[in-house]
Amino acid sequence: MSFRIEKDVLGEIEVPSNVYWGINTQRAIQNFQISGKTFPQIFIMSLAELKKACLLANKKLDLIDNEKCNAILQAVNEILDENKYLDQFPIDIYQTGSGTQTNMNMNEVLANRANEILGFPMGKKHPVHPNDHVNKGQSSNDVIPSTMHISALHVINEKLFPILKRLIEHLAKKIEQFKDIVKVGRTHLQDAVPIPLSLEFEVYKRQVEMNVDRLKRVREELYYIPIGGTALGTGINAHKEFPKLTVSHLSEITNLPFKINPVKAEGIASHNTIVNASGVLRQLALSLLKMANDIRLMGSGPRAGFSELILPQNESGSSIMPGKINPTQSEALIQVCLQVLGNDSVISFGEAYGSILDLNVCKPLMIFNFIESVNIMHGAVNSFIDYCLLGLKANKDQINSQLERMLMIVTNLTPLIGYDKCSEIAQRAYKEGKSCRKVIKEMGLDINDKELDDLLDPKRMV
Repeated sequence: MSFRIEKDVLGEIEVPSNVYWGINTQRAIQNFQISGKTFPQIFIMSLAELKKACLLANKKLDLIDNEKCNAILQAVNEILDENKYLDQFPIDIYQTGSGTQTNMNMNEVLANRANEILGFPMGKKHPVHPNDHVNKGQSSNDVIPSTMHISALHVINEKLFPILKRLIEHLAKKIEQFKDIVKVGRTHLQDAVPIPLSLEFEVYKRQVEMNVDRLKRVREELYYIPIGGTALGTGINAHKEFPKLTVSHLSEITNLPFKINPVKAEGIASHNTIVNASGVLRQLALSLLKMANDIRLMGSGPRAGFSELILPQNESGSSIMPGKINPTQSEALIQVCLQVLGNDSVISFGEAYGSILDLNVCKPLMIFNFIESVNIMHGAVNSFIDYCLLGLKANKDQINSQLERMLMIVTNLTPLIGYDKCSEIAQRAYKEGKSCRKVIKEMGLDINDKELDDLLDPKRMV
């Protein structure tokens, strides 16, 4: 491998001659060899979108000459339109808490590519300079949090909304499929009154719909970005028209209605909005956890469990017990939901410990965990639909058998004979291993057969 020598105020350093990054990125590669985790592609693409918007704003303000501007524009369009240079962003997530190294990484890649386009060598910062031109009117302090919002909106819109829409559609199909099936309800894991199987799935569907509404509301907060605030939100070194023009261009580039944070310092010193968005992911994870847990419990068995649902048989469940099948899709979804809950805790702590005075210094950590949460929920829900929900069936024979033996069916008799007498019937039926109907007959209660049939019909109780 050949190298070029680059210089800055800290001295000289060797940079591989074939890379587009520069000395700042190279120092970061050397100084932050921590996890091997880098920013996901959606964050890099969002950062490129913002750089393009800033460039167009500076062009409109005549702050960059046309030759330099066109070269930088070509470079950034090569990233956005052709997915080029995405291997040129190698810096570890665990870096400076402002994300400065990643911002400079993008500045250097765009500057070096622009200089190459203009026929100049890479690494000389001439004629296009990464700070003076690509980063003009900007600071990592406002660029990175703005990019956090852009990337969060992209993954919500492109990953979460479509998969939740699909989940709602398939839950609706199950509700229709199960609409005439009545089963034993359970509270405290004990037998309760009958409930339609479809109603339990309506609970899951309603909770997902509520979380979609919450995501729509949090999306409105994410539209506000602090670009133009530069260092600390004061706007130092930025043209007064720069924020307005940048937001206008960014909205056109992304087709999202971005707005200027009225207090830019707020979006730099704190990431309350990201915490709020993560909180919605937490609520969604809890809803998905309930659904996954309920379905695996109702599918437990096949001989010694509830066995009310028949789960698809996707793979062998044991290396020692032949023929065993496990609720693997529920288990995978549960694990993803637990990871999302953990990520939310990390994001919350990133706000609590990182937002000190005028700059939050946990920016990379917070957005990395947020994007991961969305990505793994998208994958897990998609898998759950394909390999569990689509093939899920009701075990009608088992459900009807349980209904015949249920004790809480006496609840329907309470208005007629009273709570205490019903309790006596239920306890006697349980202890003697008889049906409630048989005990009622043995007790000689004054209820004719037609009335008793109606009272003890589970479907009439729902």
